[in-house]
Amino acid sequence: MNKKTTVILIALAILISGALIQTAQAQISVGVKVGDWIEYNISTTGTPIPGHDITYARMEIIEVQGTAIKANVTSISDNGTESTITRSFNLQEGDIQAWVIIPANLGPGNSFYDASSGSNITIQGESQKTFAGAIRAITYVNFTDRQKQWDKATGVFVTTNDILSDYTVSATATATNMWSPQIIGLDQPVFYAVVAVVAAVVIAVVVAVVFLARRRK
Repeated sequence: MNKKTTVILIALAILISGALIQTAQAQISVGVKVGDWIEYNISTTGTPIPGHDITYARMEIIEVQGTAIKANVTSISDNGTESTITRSFNLQEGDIQAWVIIPANLGPGNSFYDASSGSNITIQGESQKTFAGAIRAITYVNFTDRQKQWDKATGVFVTTNDILSDYTVSATATATNMWSPQIIGLDQPVFYAVVAVVAAVVIAVVVAVVFLARRRK
């Protein structure tokens, strides 16, 4: 193999590697944006370590750059103490901190990388459930030490049950601005738009009936 052929092969290998990396990155879908927030009710059993005996938490996204995410997390402990910390995530690198935020739009059989365990976690199932006032597509995994559910469209967890050595933490999403609460299965803006249209039609019919009745007289 001559030198020219070797250089060409190396160049092709670099191009192919770059394309593969770009393809892998393109498959990581970020479902949150700056300003998104979600609130949780939290309970603990056993003897939690200091700072983990919390009853409420609110996570607000403050920065999104590619697959890197930063969020302010405000929590209230059992004794009423409030604290706020900034947490950083990177979906591409698997920095997802107890699977708080994972890539969006993953379905059963799809997986995400968890750097803390050095392994890929496979989504086990999907169902329709109501969280924070709306019916959502929810994905989940169930392991002996952790049961987690996520909102599929955003990748944000909506329930968790983490079983640790001395205590258990359970959390459920109660409110968010990432989706609208629903009324009889419709998003609030859609519901009110339907009500407005129906009201307008009813008024038009009543006016027409009254007008025709007066003309007959």
